[in-house]
Amino acid sequence: MQAPPEAPKAVLGVAQSVSGRRWSWRQADARMGLAIAQRLGLPELLGQLLAARGVAPEQAELFLEPTLRALLPDPSVLIDMDAAAARLAQAIRDRETVAVFGDYDVDGACAGALTARFLGELGCSVRPYVPDRLKEGYGPNPTAIAALCAEGATLIVCVDCGIAAHAALEAAEGRADVVVLDHHKAEGPVPRIAAAVNPNRLDCGSGLRHLCAAAVSFMAAIATLRQLRREGFFADRPEPRLLDLLDLVALATVCDVMPLTGLNRAFVTQGLKVMARGQRAGIAALLEVAQARDLPSTYTLGFLLGPRINASGRIGEPDLGLRLLCCDDPVEARIMAERLDVVNRRRQEVEGSILAAAYAQAEAQAEAGHPVLLLCGEEWHPGVVGIVAGRVKERFNRPACVAGLAEGLAKGSGRSVPGVDLGAAIIAARQGGLLETGGGHAMAAGFSFRAERREEVHAFLNERLAHAANLPASAELMLDGTLLVPAATAELATQISRIGPFGAGNEEPVFALPRVRIGRADRVGKEGNTIRAFIEGETGGRLKAVCFRAKEGPLAELLLGSRGAPLHLAGMLRAEAWNGQVSAALHIQDAAPL
Repeated sequence: MQAPPEAPKAVLGVAQSVSGRRWSWRQADARMGLAIAQRLGLPELLGQLLAARGVAPEQAELFLEPTLRALLPDPSVLIDMDAAAARLAQAIRDRETVAVFGDYDVDGACAGALTARFLGELGCSVRPYVPDRLKEGYGPNPTAIAALCAEGATLIVCVDCGIAAHAALEAAEGRADVVVLDHHKAEGPVPRIAAAVNPNRLDCGSGLRHLCAAAVSFMAAIATLRQLRREGFFADRPEPRLLDLLDLVALATVCDVMPLTGLNRAFVTQGLKVMARGQRAGIAALLEVAQARDLPSTYTLGFLLGPRINASGRIGEPDLGLRLLCCDDPVEARIMAERLDVVNRRRQEVEGSILAAAYAQAEAQAEAGHPVLLLCGEEWHPGVVGIVAGRVKERFNRPACVAGLAEGLAKGSGRSVPGVDLGAAIIAARQGGLLETGGGHAMAAGFSFRAERREEVHAFLNERLAHAANLPASAELMLDGTLLVPAATAELATQISRIGPFGAGNEEPVFALPRVRIGRADRVGKEGNTIRAFIEGETGGRLKAVCFRAKEGPLAELLLGSRGAPLHLAGMLRAEAWNGQVSAALHIQDAAPL
């Protein structure tokens, strides 16, 4: 009998770090990396990093310099796009009253603001609407649709929602036309409306399944502009600059965790350039409130802007984020941004009050071998259960569904791990009669069920996603190489940044720094959630370091209490500009004591 192959050795022998992760090498074809470097005249390190991300030599140049000119397809490849553009163009020509019905997350706010600004600039009277999460739930509802019609809307554009809202959209029949610009998983026939544009429609062969709703809305704006141009609409007036809307597309793409490959990569690259110009009053105010000093990056979008915009839909005014993104008055924008910051801090407090109990439930279920973690609690706020699900998923490396119980009903959200399609399982559970509501996409889903059916729902998800039981108990930390402190220079950090923007589908390179010491470590920031440190190498050198989301936990304890003892660190090397000077800093992700 042949012995099973040995598992690859852990990097630096770290089989379990202080955060419970195994350090492993990201696999790369060294010959492919060398070919990329030689073809483009790049440092060999960049070639190896690109190869490790699946970039072929012939793709490398466009990967490093993604442009819409090269990557943007004809919007007509999306089914129903031509019909949507024709109806939107008609609304613009006739200066109709248009209701933009959005979702309360970042993608919904960005798609709503993009569509509202585009239509408003071209002469429509626009009425944005975001439902209340607690009172109305997700997506269109008959009462709201009927009210928008009564207010005079002759066209309702649903963004980031609507593809499954058959009954709700019937309330507009005979009173207003409806156009849906969505990206959520679609099942069965689409609603009978003027147009339903969704790359995840079962009959859509566009190949654009990974676009967020704001990106779909941007493509609808392109198609509408083209339709108006054909009709001579701009013979005596200027065309709007659609590229100025790309900051909204970039923000939504990152915050909805869309893969940063292909077209999405171009959207985010160009959108960050637009955002850096500081022309949108709402985003500029929110950046100031968040104390963001560096040029906008995917970190800025995902960790500074996104949570604050999301907070309003979770526990505050549902449309506050949308109104901020639509605001052109700097003073008014600053007021709204400060309110969002306050709401976000309140959201963090609510989240913290739930997290400990959720972790305890998850620990018990993980030890019992459940492939899916289904966690419920009385009075858990439905506005933060998605964030808690994300935290649980990160710690236990399992799909996690978290729900609040009230009046016999469990309402919640789920987050998944790569390779496990949670949205499809939730839809199947709803189709099987186990859920009252349910939908989503591979990495995230929303649902509700009667409390007495909790065990049935859990058993169904466990069976449907049984392969998740084979996942390791904690996620691996994939490393791209090791660095000595003297080699961690600003020049190297700048070279690495060329591979950005980083995010889902294009993970930022992570390096291990072996046998270093923490020379000094202090808490900084208003909430004390950030640790700033200075690292000293075994062979000399000194490097700035920072660790975010470190209010508590074993990593924070190790960094603050190492007292000069040697340890291995892992993190991302980033270039930071301040007062005209560029320096390198390690953004710590993990550590292991020796």
